[in-house]
Amino acid sequence: MQRFALLGLFLAAVAGCGRAAPGSLPLPELRGSLGAGTSPQSVDSLYAEGERLFRVGQWRKSMEMLSQVGPLLGPEDPRSQRYRFYLGEGHYAVGEYILAAHQFRRISDEAPDDPLAPDALYRAGMSYRQMWRKPQLDPTHGETALLVFAELAGRYPSSAASARGQEAAKELQEWFAEKEFRNASFYLRYKAYESAILVLRELVATYPQTTIVPQALTAMVGAYVALGYQEDRQETCDYMRQYYPTTPDLDKTCPRAPPPGGS
Repeated sequence: MQRFALLGLFLAAVAGCGRAAPGSLPLPELRGSLGAGTSPQSVDSLYAEGERLFRVGQWRKSMEMLSQVGPLLGPEDPRSQRYRFYLGEGHYAVGEYILAAHQFRRISDEAPDDPLAPDALYRAGMSYRQMWRKPQLDPTHGETALLVFAELAGRYPSSAASARGQEAAKELQEWFAEKEFRNASFYLRYKAYESAILVLRELVATYPQTTIVPQALTAMVGAYVALGYQEDRQETCDYMRQYYPTTPDLDKTCPRAPPPGGS
């Protein structure tokens, strides 16, 4: 749904921009690669047809046509970057995320002042995001997506695309935290408490705003109890009461000491 919502915004933004294709001109037949001698009218007609195919979801036909006509557009033509955005979205739609990221990055790298550049960089990040399927899998593409979203925030901090990128980055951080928690749980299962504690402490320090932190701290307290590390347990319980007071079953995990002289 998010992809189609963004497509709607993109299409609305570009509607009416560039040259309109003359309705009376027949489409030239595509035979091999178009040459530099292709008439401006033919370029307009072919571009308009590629755009139409994109709008109706015929991704591959649209990409085939736009990839031939796009290189014929002059550098000052606003369509010279827009067609790359169409190509990127077409690759994204058919699951070719590496190719999509390549097209989107070309816009932000080669035309950083183009109005499409912030959205293109966001879509590059989302393309990498799509290649990390589950938290337990290799997170390399997720790490790349985080870097792209950080770059987006640095280069276009006030853009709407940057705000969307930061939301996507938060979701990625949840996945990274979940991955670390799974690793810690593996160690706990085999009573490798010291290793589990190291992973849990790193999780809490690196992803303090994620929703799994209270669960990680609870597991850390359990590991300290198993090892008999009462001072570390108490420090962690104090930390939980100060920063995560709504942790489920906190009083059970960290029972309060009875007052001196109390029963």
